[in-house]
Amino acid sequence: MAAPHAVVGVEGGSSETGLIQSDSATGDVKRPQFGTRFLTDPRQVFQHNAWDNVEWTEEQEASAKKKVLENSQPLPSEKQEEYDCRANEYWNDFYTIHENRFFKDRHWLFTEFPELAPQCSLNHESRLEVSDDSQKDGLDQEEQRREAAAVSHTDGDIPGTSATYRILEVGCGVGNTVFPILKTNNDPGLFVYCCDFSSTAVELVKSNPEYDPERCFAFVHDLSDVEANYPVPDGTLDVIVLIFVLSALHPDKMQASISRLARLLKPGGVMLLRDYGRYDMAQLRFKKGRCLSENFYVRGDGTRVYFFTQDELHEMFTEAGLEKVQNLVDRRLQVNRGKQLTMYRVWIQCKYRKALHQPAETQG
Repeated sequence: MAAPHAVVGVEGGSSETGLIQSDSATGDVKRPQFGTRFLTDPRQVFQHNAWDNVEWTEEQEASAKKKVLENSQPLPSEKQEEYDCRANEYWNDFYTIHENRFFKDRHWLFTEFPELAPQCSLNHESRLEVSDDSQKDGLDQEEQRREAAAVSHTDGDIPGTSATYRILEVGCGVGNTVFPILKTNNDPGLFVYCCDFSSTAVELVKSNPEYDPERCFAFVHDLSDVEANYPVPDGTLDVIVLIFVLSALHPDKMQASISRLARLLKPGGVMLLRDYGRYDMAQLRFKKGRCLSENFYVRGDGTRVYFFTQDELHEMFTEAGLEKVQNLVDRRLQVNRGKQLTMYRVWIQCKYRKALHQPAETQG
């Protein structure tokens, strides 16, 4: 396996050029998206900057497992507690230093997640795929009830109450997902909520000239605090977006956080995730003294990251009562032609939907 090199950011250099995903352990079949550059001759590896759907050899995977095992001795519990308690401080420091210069806008989102695109929000009733008229009438009545509940919420000042399509991005950073959505999706009924653990990041979003309080509401929120309130009632969101954010939580807090978010979705609503996969280059670059627990690490700046398997994410989403639409692994080979370096990336992409008809005891 080629040794991974190059500096990796918090998102590990997420792909801006499309995906080809391979089979998941939970039953997905391969399907092309819009990355169609395949490496058939290893001698041509430096002809392009990236290659799609790069399958690992058994030797590569064995080498990756060995490297992870060598550097998996966890830090003392007191150090782990320090990183947990100071997580907010470390993320504020990160955004204070980098501001909005670190990440690129994620324009690939609209191909991978068409739920964020205008045609989807403008036709969101058809997206629910209700074929039976009586079922649709019942669903419309339930939606109207939820809309009325949102408008009559106790504080009466919830932003976006008149919206017909609501998106929440959790872990919005400085807006690299939010602003492309607002710029691209011209649906007049769209409203985007976005939150981040870092108050510094949220202030950067609000100070952006493209921030429009008539279409967007940014707020500080700790995803891992399941007792904290969101500015929207349960059962009122069409889409929740999690892009390289769940991996920043302590593994013990992930399930409760996903379950809390699932309550915010309306029937038929979807949760979209893209995050680090097991044995991604970023994981293999960690040296000894950076491991917090199995597959969970701390970076040099104090921020933390976990590396998932498809099965782990599937279990979390289904435990939260969501149904699988997609669970795919994206293996890409990125190339630095100038330095003649190869870098193997592994990401996981998921879509899970809330059932149209919830059991009475689980309805939000």
